[in-house]
Amino acid sequence: MKYIIRILFIAIIILICVGYYFKNSGDHNTGDKLVGIGILASSFILMPLFIYHRWKNKKIKDYMLTEENLKKMRDYEANTENNNR
Repeated sequence: MKYIIRILFIAIIILICVGYYFKNSGDHNTGDKLVGIGILASSFILMPLFIYHRWKNKKIKDYMLTEENLKKMRDYEANTENNNR
């Protein structure tokens, strides 16, 4: 999955650069289309793939503020204060 994300990222960067090259060479319509396709691909294809890849096999409960997690945070703070004295 990470190789697909890397390849897609590089392809989108190349697409955007080629779009700006076309814009600078005088073909504004083609350049605008290429840049737009690159931005849309990064927003609707690359970003969801990246988010899915990073959150796969994670427990969402570990990142929520529940009473149990708040108690763990308070205990951790108390222990670090005692160790710093």
